[in-house]
Amino acid sequence: MSSMTRFGRLSVGLAISALALTACGKKADTTETTTTTTAAANPDVAAAPAAAPAAAAAPAADNTDTISGVKYASYTGDAAAGKTDFVTCQTCHSIDPGVNKIGPSLHGVVGRKAGSIADFTYSNANKSSGITWTPEKLFQYLEAPQRVVPGTKMTFAGFSDPQKRADVIAYLKTNS
Repeated sequence: MSSMTRFGRLSVGLAISALALTACGKKADTTETTTTTTAAANPDVAAAPAAAPAAAAAPAADNTDTISGVKYASYTGDAAAGKTDFVTCQTCHSIDPGVNKIGPSLHGVVGRKAGSIADFTYSNANKSSGITWTPEKLFQYLEAPQRVVPGTKMTFAGFSDPQKRADVIAYLKTNS
């Protein structure tokens, strides 16, 4: 009986952990959520490990297609609104030249080659991406950073709202 209680507690703990990870910005794999929920609801069913999602190939460095199919050219960015939206980015990035935080300074990012600030330690994925940060590429990247540069250290899930992306880019352009 006590082993069933321990298993039940473990299952609840796993379910809470999965919910916490989901709340941190990463989308939970449906299979993992279902498995954890099933195990929490029925302690007699052992939770099988979820299969790792297949790694999708990154779009080519010159490809700017977004997941939603919208184009950067369809939006007019508002730098003032972008400055407000940039608050989300400020935890990890500075707009000041030479000021790196967890992420590199974004001063002058528009038109800059990815992974090119000498005193910042980039992921190999970012350094070898071949990307130049054009407004169109930033628009694509800010939608889903891990999709555009799989293996990037940036854990931000992205801005789903294309207008917010255009606004942030307009703000970044004022600091380039």
